[in-house]
Amino acid sequence: MLQQIQHLQFSDKTAAESLLLKFLRENYPFDVTAIELRPLAVSLNSFNGFMTLADGKRLFFKTHIESDGVIDEYYHASLLAEAGYPVLQPIYTSNEAGKQLLVYEVINNPSVFDLAWSIETGKSNQLDTLTKAQHQADDLLLKLYLNTLEQQSAKDANTAPIHQLFYHRLTGGRMARFYESTQIALPNGVEPMEQVLNAQWVINGQAYELTLRQLAGQATTRLQPKQAGASVIGHGDAHNGNLFFRGENEPLMYFDPAFAGRHSPLLDLTKPLFHNVFAMWMYFPNEKAAQTQISLSRAGDVWHVEHNYTLHPVREMFLRSKVERTLIPILRELKQRGWLRADWRAYLKGALFCCPFLTMNLTDTTKFPPEISLLGLTMAVEMGGESRGTRSLIDQTLDEVEATL
Repeated sequence: MLQQIQHLQFSDKTAAESLLLKFLRENYPFDVTAIELRPLAVSLNSFNGFMTLADGKRLFFKTHIESDGVIDEYYHASLLAEAGYPVLQPIYTSNEAGKQLLVYEVINNPSVFDLAWSIETGKSNQLDTLTKAQHQADDLLLKLYLNTLEQQSAKDANTAPIHQLFYHRLTGGRMARFYESTQIALPNGVEPMEQVLNAQWVINGQAYELTLRQLAGQATTRLQPKQAGASVIGHGDAHNGNLFFRGENEPLMYFDPAFAGRHSPLLDLTKPLFHNVFAMWMYFPNEKAAQTQISLSRAGDVWHVEHNYTLHPVREMFLRSKVERTLIPILRELKQRGWLRADWRAYLKGALFCCPFLTMNLTDTTKFPPEISLLGLTMAVEMGGESRGTRSLIDQTLDEVEATL
């Protein structure tokens, strides 16, 4: 039911609100009289809004929807709070799969997602203020990583909720449902996904050896959950839509800890590294399609793509801050302790691959114009593969990281 509501909110908000009102009355201890959903660009696998109670009180709610979910329990806000994270505490939590819901007092602060988009679109001049807040947040994140860093057994690692966002999307049905036995609309016309999955890519001069199918297979092997190793307590899904901006002198506030737990710091950094930096095409596909020139030509099984998609300075800021203030220092600490896995780069890139490829269905013509579907495919290749000749931005960045270790 929650998944149905999530999809329906964008096409028939009134019907979605009616379904949700009935669902809330039947399953939760609230005397709800009205529902107001907020269909947002950031709500790719979630929905949120306001409920009004019989006594007139207004509350904010949010739930994350994960099709093909294998975890039984969502939301560990108390775990984050005990570790020192500035996390908004819900007044009510339902962590049962299929009924997962967080309810809060009404929140008036903007999300970092909304503020950053306002900066990118010229509606806000708060880049310097947000930069300062982001630096403070990433410095604090490193401190929390160091304070909670310890070895984790393979058995405990296997049950970490964060794997739902990566490994289980690869193996739990989403990969097959999105891309097997289907077609995709690209600028040159409709193509069978079988051909797309088996193509080799040259993207803005970057040559890649592995196909999308091979990258998915490699990521599946690398990201297998049952692996002992270094772990931290982390939010798990700390993209900017799950952080509130509360002013220059206040720490960024985390919320919606659907996948919080103890897990690899590399997995914990994956969502912010991709979604806060590279993914605006995913949230605003029509706007980015209007701004982006992209072309595709083919020579046998080799697909050549040229595009002019670039990052706004606010996106570059998010990347540099996270890499310099959190990623590099935690990798150095792991190396010093002898805990840094030899394949850390491939492991991180396997998780990054899942973000553009499996967060949303790139074959969905109701969501993505053909130009953006193609751009999404190139992003998956860049995130998961190693570029030859011309280096991709993510590879340039990780080259710099490796040089510091």
